[in-house]
Amino acid sequence: MRQSDTAAAVLAEGKKLLSEAGRESNAAELLLMDILGLSRTELLIRLRDEVGKEDRQRFFFGIAEMASGMPLQYVTGREMFYGRFFTVNRDVLIPRPETEELVSNALVRASRIWPSRSGLRLADIGTGSGAIAVTFKLERQGTEVMATDISPAALRVAAENAERLSADVTFLEGNMAAPLAGWVWDIVLSNPPYIDPGDELEMSDTVTGHEPHSALFAEEQGLAHYRTLAASLPDLMASPGLIGVEIGHDQGPAVREMFRAAFPHAAVDIIRDINGKDRMVFCEIPGNHSD
Repeated sequence: MRQSDTAAAVLAEGKKLLSEAGRESNAAELLLMDILGLSRTELLIRLRDEVGKEDRQRFFFGIAEMASGMPLQYVTGREMFYGRFFTVNRDVLIPRPETEELVSNALVRASRIWPSRSGLRLADIGTGSGAIAVTFKLERQGTEVMATDISPAALRVAAENAERLSADVTFLEGNMAAPLAGWVWDIVLSNPPYIDPGDELEMSDTVTGHEPHSALFAEEQGLAHYRTLAASLPDLMASPGLIGVEIGHDQGPAVREMFRAAFPHAAVDIIRDINGKDRMVFCEIPGNHSD
């Protein structure tokens, strides 16, 4: 065995190549762990072991892709969300921890509003990888879940994730809430595109160069899709009802006012994420009110 074939040497070379490209060098360790199927502790224990030729080739091919700006998750083809691995590719956004918080908050609120009811009907608008829809279905099994996306390619990824994770979710192609017409929904969740196109130049090329722009950017300083949701959801929501959307950190007041205008009897709250940034708006529609 050549010294250069050990996990330690392979890892050191990968880190060096990423660092020279101006990328985060620790991604090399995560990539090698994924390829070898090891935890970090297991990798550290086996640093003196040889890495096989095929695994070395996969590793350095992945390093080259990451050096060019490709996110690690697109190289490995998966990302963890709510304790489960979801398949991801360039047709979908990489699920983020902030979106886990949207799901977590929605589950807590649903348990309070409907503590024992089964058969709730939930829609996930702009599902992407299916992370929100699949996770909610698995965390609250009795819920009937549908998910929409305008991208057929994204829906293929979402359907693959639902099947692999044994989540019974129905997927509908169409723009925003349009495919949901004709049904009444107890819960609607959405992580829509919300970045102002004018902010693109300030963003990392690992995002703008690889993740789908249609899932990132929205007109009206990023607010266009919230306006569409606020206009379309009053005709679709049950009473009581729950709407939850992820937002940009500076969009809370504007989005809250849109939903307050659309649902004048509802309680509309801006919720901060774990980092203390405005990240979600929840709209709770009461069970009984006079129009």
